[in-house]
Amino acid sequence: MAGNGVASIGECMLELSGQTGPNWRMGFAGDTFNTLWALHALSGDRPATYVSAFGDDPFSQDQIGFFAENGIGIGSSPVIAGARPGLYAITLTGAERSFTYWRGDAAARQLASDPAVLSKNLENQALIYFSGITLAILGDAPRAALLAAVAGARAAGSTVAFDPNYRPRLWRRREDAQAAIAEALAVTDIALPTFPDEQMLFGDANPQATAERLGQVVREVVVKNGEAPALIADNGTLHDVPAIHVAAPVDTTGAGDSFNGAYLAARLAAHAPVDAVLRAHRVAAAVVQVRGALAPFETLRRAFENE
Repeated sequence: MAGNGVASIGECMLELSGQTGPNWRMGFAGDTFNTLWALHALSGDRPATYVSAFGDDPFSQDQIGFFAENGIGIGSSPVIAGARPGLYAITLTGAERSFTYWRGDAAARQLASDPAVLSKNLENQALIYFSGITLAILGDAPRAALLAAVAGARAAGSTVAFDPNYRPRLWRRREDAQAAIAEALAVTDIALPTFPDEQMLFGDANPQATAERLGQVVREVVVKNGEAPALIADNGTLHDVPAIHVAAPVDTTGAGDSFNGAYLAARLAAHAPVDAVLRAHRVAAAVVQVRGALAPFETLRRAFENE
């Protein structure tokens, strides 16, 4: 039987945010962690667990400490001697961002190295979230172990949410990404794709094509599309939900991840899909008005409740 917790699986990296001049601000972020950050902020007293693998270096210890300070645990995630976290730097042109990565030997690539430990981390969770980036950083055997663990948790009653989040540079071939994402969708209850990613990977003509394709295997689909409306496919019924225009965004980093976290928090709280998307749009609009991927909890909560 599923419990009350929420768990997200993936890689949290060191984030360097570009500022004016030579100074950089260091934080912690990554797509699945950004989503858990918002989900945790908006989910009341639900226990939150970030499932990954960590190094034993000072940066990894600071990362784990930062999680704990904000009420997020790591469960039984392994701490690997000699390993270290990945790193990325954000550079901005206006509010639009570009990324430079150093992550080839990141500890998180070993998150599924012990399938029994991974499965234990997914026990008694109301909701489990992962992404296409989670899949991309793993080799074939660890990826299969991850999907088996997710499938086992789902069979035990957990709801599984997945964002395909296609990043071409992380995959050897486009066909590999297509196959891995199809396998992930087969164990998914809520899919949260982004239309330009799906168009690039699968050649979808429009968001409706994405919703209809994914809706053949997933009962609930929300297709994000930037400032265009999000499209919900719920048991075969389609709904457009307009986004919120932000006239002067500061930084778009983490907006889609925060949308995901807010949507999932709303659904866990029994809000209908359309209301959940409205709340998620408000949260995403708030996130693009702050720097970095992680908005303060109070900022997220005010947007979620429309205060």
